[in-house]
Amino acid sequence: MLDFSFVLKGLIIGFSIAAPVGPIGVLCIRRTLAEGRVYGFVSGLGAATADGFYGTVAALGLTLVSAFLIDQANWLRLIGGAYLCYLGVKTFLSEPAQQAAVAKGQGLLGAYTSTLFLTLTNPLTIFAFAAIFAGVGAEAAAGNTLGALNVVLGVFLGSCSWWLILVTLTSLFRSRLNTTGLVWVNRVSGLLILGFGVLILYGLVLVPRA
Repeated sequence: MLDFSFVLKGLIIGFSIAAPVGPIGVLCIRRTLAEGRVYGFVSGLGAATADGFYGTVAALGLTLVSAFLIDQANWLRLIGGAYLCYLGVKTFLSEPAQQAAVAKGQGLLGAYTSTLFLTLTNPLTIFAFAAIFAGVGAEAAAGNTLGALNVVLGVFLGSCSWWLILVTLTSLFRSRLNTTGLVWVNRVSGLLILGFGVLILYGLVLVPRA
């Protein structure tokens, strides 16, 4: 059963994580310019699938320790919120990648599997989703597999939405998507991630004391 509040939360998370322009983003932009919108979007879909996979691992892993989550929910939110604040600031200050990630393979299947592999082999993705589900998805994950998977669905849809927007803008505004534009993408996504972290930490302040 869909819980749209969890799906929406996951959608914003997925969009914010996908949006920082790194090597995968540059790769999708270049593939869009060289091969067309479909080729670029399928490349992004590989990255979105990897995001959904790690989100699922994080969600199902947390359901196995639901009792611990309930007892330590505030500490988990503190850790997750602090990490998101750090990630948001780091993203805001980062410069867009100047070189695309190296990938092999031809055709749409090659485009999909290459970015899927590149994203899966990035260890930072694992830690990012573990922190996010600890801080943001704890309520959904604790003893509620369907709730956690609703967040995962939102993460996947949010990531897909970003890649669709990126390749569409690339194909429509090829001459306008310069380094300055990519810098602003990092600024906005960094602020979104930072905002999630601040909201989590602010929620801790509102928790009634025993």
